Amino acid sequence: MTTWYHSWRAAIRIARRDAWRSKGRSFLVLAMIALPILGVSAADLTVRSAELSTEQSLERTLGAADAQLSDPHMGGTPLLQSPDGTNYAPATDLKEDEPWPDGATDLGKALPSGTKSLTDSTGSAKLRTAHGLLNTEIRELRSTDPMAAGIMTLISGRFPKGADEVAATTHFLESSGLTVGSTVAARGLDREYTVVGSYELPDALTSDQVNAVPGALLDPLDKALAADDLPGTGKSTSYLVSVSGGFTWNMVQQANAKGVKVVSRAVQLDPPADADVPLYQSENWGGGYEESTGAKAAALAAVGTVVGLAMLEICLLAGPAFAVGARRSRRQLGLVGANGGDRRHIRAIVLAGGLVIGFVAAVVGTVLGLVLTFALRPLLEEYIGARFGSFDIRPLELLGIGLLAVITGLLAAIVPAVTASRQTVLASLTGRRGVRRSSRVLPVIGLIAVALGAAIALYGSLYSDQFIIVAGGSAIAELGVVALTPALVGLFGRTGRWLPLSPRLALRDAVRNRGRTAPAVAAVLAAVAGTVAVATYTASSDAQGAAEYEAQLPRGGVSLVVDAPGGRDVAQARAAVQRYLPVDLRADVDRITVGKKQCTMAYSGSEDCGRYEVVVPKQNECPLWVALPGGKDPAEKFSVAQRRALAKDWRCRQGNGGIYADFGVLVGDAKLLKALAIDDPAAVRALADGRTVSFDKRNVDRNGTIGIRLVTDTKAADKATEQGKPAPGTVKTFPAHQAPESVASYGVSMIVPPAAAKSADLTTVPYGAYFMTDQAPTTEQRQKLDAELNSSGADAMLHIEEGYTSENNIVLLALTVFAGLITVGAAGIATGLAQADAEADLKTLAAVGAPPRVRRTLSGFQCGVVAAMGVVLGSAAGVLPAVGLRLTQERQQLKWYEKALDEGWGGALSPPHIPVVVPWETLAALLVAVPVGAALLAALVTRSRGALARRDPA
Repeated sequence: MTTWYHSWRAAIRIARRDAWRSKGRSFLVLAMIALPILGVSAADLTVRSAELSTEQSLERTLGAADAQLSDPHMGGTPLLQSPDGTNYAPATDLKEDEPWPDGATDLGKALPSGTKSLTDSTGSAKLRTAHGLLNTEIRELRSTDPMAAGIMTLISGRFPKGADEVAATTHFLESSGLTVGSTVAARGLDREYTVVGSYELPDALTSDQVNAVPGALLDPLDKALAADDLPGTGKSTSYLVSVSGGFTWNMVQQANAKGVKVVSRAVQLDPPADADVPLYQSENWGGGYEESTGAKAAALAAVGTVVGLAMLEICLLAGPAFAVGARRSRRQLGLVGANGGDRRHIRAIVLAGGLVIGFVAAVVGTVLGLVLTFALRPLLEEYIGARFGSFDIRPLELLGIGLLAVITGLLAAIVPAVTASRQTVLASLTGRRGVRRSSRVLPVIGLIAVALGAAIALYGSLYSDQFIIVAGGSAIAELGVVALTPALVGLFGRTGRWLPLSPRLALRDAVRNRGRTAPAVAAVLAAVAGTVAVATYTASSDAQGAAEYEAQLPRGGVSLVVDAPGGRDVAQARAAVQRYLPVDLRADVDRITVGKKQCTMAYSGSEDCGRYEVVVPKQNECPLWVALPGGKDPAEKFSVAQRRALAKDWRCRQGNGGIYADFGVLVGDAKLLKALAIDDPAAVRALADGRTVSFDKRNVDRNGTIGIRLVTDTKAADKATEQGKPAPGTVKTFPAHQAPESVASYGVSMIVPPAAAKSADLTTVPYGAYFMTDQAPTTEQRQKLDAELNSSGADAMLHIEEGYTSENNIVLLALTVFAGLITVGAAGIATGLAQADAEADLKTLAAVGAPPRVRRTLSGFQCGVVAAMGVVLGSAAGVLPAVGLRLTQERQQLKWYEKALDEGWGGALSPPHIPVVVPWETLAALLVAVPVGAALLAALVTRSRGALARRDPA
């Protein structure tokens, strides 16, 4: 025991001294191991600090109250709930066709006697700001009450006390351009409110919210909006209650019996057993996958895979660096052997180097993680949008993360330790390398792993829907390629005969010293393979998105829709678009209104607002869409084969997409055809002649006419529809021109000319306009237009068609940069090792008359050779998992499409298109730019003249 202790103590002292003497190499390895530890420890601190304890979470929800009573909108039906109140269901089991209970609940009936309560109401409205209008949440809570302490954090000023005062979140003040002391008003309300303070919601830092005293803002605003036939604020109210002894589980169940949902502080701090929770024994309850053992196992497997790959990458990168140290210390190790040390002592010295650097990396990475997380805490809180509960340090978790660094350092030093211990004392003292033979077993294992992994990935791609099978097979195949790396390096060496002197020497040196070349190549291979796999999958998904993208308008088109009663604000909005955007063409459109009032589309179909329907002739109706009495599914009448056949029927095909255009019926002229980029002279003549232009041939009957039914009694129409009968109403008939099927109408099913609408006594109101621009609008132009529309108060929906925009370009760039950094790092380590090994060769070159630049050129080519081999092998290995995952995704989507065909919904879908696209630009950057860049960098940092050295004594 004493011998073991003293030998390891001496080994650690030698390793510490050697690490201090070789500061550059030690710093490089330390940085490799410490950077991941820094990231993981910072992530652990951030996650743990962001996690709230039960007490902290309740403080932000309940303040100082004992419970919160809220309305689940189940009409007072008794319910069952979970102890935390997040899940609930009716107390009685619902039948298969029975609808979910609906309606408001009287919360006051559930208040226990002797309780103190505080109302908390929320709604939303558009508030006038310095820039225009901003959709804002309005909260009426007496925030000065001690019961509300903790829900809001006051930043400046004070909370409101009077009915003409409000406080606002800091994010709202930043977005609106207002400050404490400014006045704010709601659209539709003449009253102004003074901003007396700013606050923040600890759980929602980016929330746009204003706080007022109860009854000061929401009720007056709802009345004003109702007078203008506008939607209300959507007010909802809950109660914060305080009761002596706390709100117990029995009290929660009593409130549930009255249809009220409760969040109780006492229950969450001391929850009941699952057996005492009726919801968990109800048929309406089903546990989520997120809480299952399978989900936890899947999460642990994912974390373990990422950690394992990270450790492998570090070991592959750091291993050659430890080999550099072993090479440079071979004389010292030889002296250890000459003085009685055996192989285990030499292994201990090299392993102690990994232990020392791993320990220092653990300490440095953990300390830096603590410091950076603490320093960046405000930025992290802003990024996640919530304040930390506390700066939560878990010593055991940080110790485990640090232990991972020590283990990684030891693993990285294993291979160099074994290699150094196998050298004879004579070879170590004289510097002779001896004859080295590469392993013949490792390539065989690699071939078997490649074949097995490829077979598994192929099986997962063609016969299974599980992505994990493809990923697992690809990982096995990639490990097989790593095992084959030494043999593949030898194959690369055969190309040296066609190369000039310097690259030939570099390639020959890499082949002769595969022990240091193979790990560096494998590290580059792993990094590039992952990059190529993700890049290929991302590029393929991007191509799929471009193919599936449905343009809402022609490229450069602009649509404006103003959903207001009587077409209010439409003229002002049209003029604003034409004033701020580079408009080349403007086509005004109107909409049809039915009923006593000229209502908005949101109110269409109410008692005072009728609706209209396009009459589809019987022979043009899709049998799968015909309503049946009793609400039965019409597809049930047909067999699977008939449903598949009907999916190809032109009557059952879904129309092309587009913007929301008032059921696809617009009142307009020939300018609208130009705005939609429709080149159909016959359609232009039809509109000039007063005929309707149809883009959906299902609407045109055999006589070439279109019918529009005006429905005034919406209740009778709904009842008739439920019985499978036509809705009662007056039908207006229009002669029609059917446009070719190839024409893209962007959601417009028909255009009714104004003259035809007037002759049919249809009531129309302005609805919006379509525009064509001669150039793409700039950001400044769009901001000015948005401000103008907001300040006008128009409820406008604006769309500017910019075509498909890829969001993955930055991802591909980041992946390329990441792979480049890993490649340069690995190649640099291999180059440093090559320089240490080839010092004698370089001196020989200098002795025979080679110019000084040969040293720099040879160093650059040594780095470039390693980078090129790793990039080529990694590019080939990375395509396999991406192709496998895409094929698996294709089979999965094809299966869903087949199911949709069987159920009668195939006409609304298109067959899946899952292309496989290789990102040639990314591959070109990896194959050319990265090796060339690595070689140039190595050449630049290498001295052209070596240091003079005297001959070693015999």
